[in-house]
Amino acid sequence: MVNSSIVKSLRAATAADLPAIAEIYAHYVANSTATFELEAPDLAEWRNRFAALGEAGLPFLLAEAEGRTAGYAYCSRWKTRPAYRHTVEDSIYLAPWAVGRGLGGALLDELLARCSAGGIREVIAIVATTGDPASEALHRKRGFAEAGRLSRVGYKHERWLDTMLLQRSLAAH
Repeated sequence: MVNSSIVKSLRAATAADLPAIAEIYAHYVANSTATFELEAPDLAEWRNRFAALGEAGLPFLLAEAEGRTAGYAYCSRWKTRPAYRHTVEDSIYLAPWAVGRGLGGALLDELLARCSAGGIREVIAIVATTGDPASEALHRKRGFAEAGRLSRVGYKHERWLDTMLLQRSLAAH
């Protein structure tokens, strides 16, 4: 459960939020295997990504707490081929100081609600299996189930990394 005294706002991200979003993501690029990017995207690239998600009508959310950006979440197309248009991949990142406060769950809950309202049927999470159970637990708590594993598909910080695919259906079958 999110501590409502900490979270001041959970809203759609705007272009003005991109510097703070870029800063949070750069931390994970440099210090973790949560993302397989090796170099942090610059602000121009974030503007491109933000515009592409907006054009696709996909949600991009921001959480604010303690007067600053605490985290963000968005969905991107799972694949570019048109047959995949109802399937997305989620991404959630929190400022290091905001971890463990329930913000990831609040962001994911709102992301799933907006995806469902927008006609998305399937949401995929790709989680690096590095021994940190937080992302997997966050997704499983919200009904994601393991859909597969890929071995040694990424190389970062001098080691080979595996990923787990988690999937949640938003549609009645």
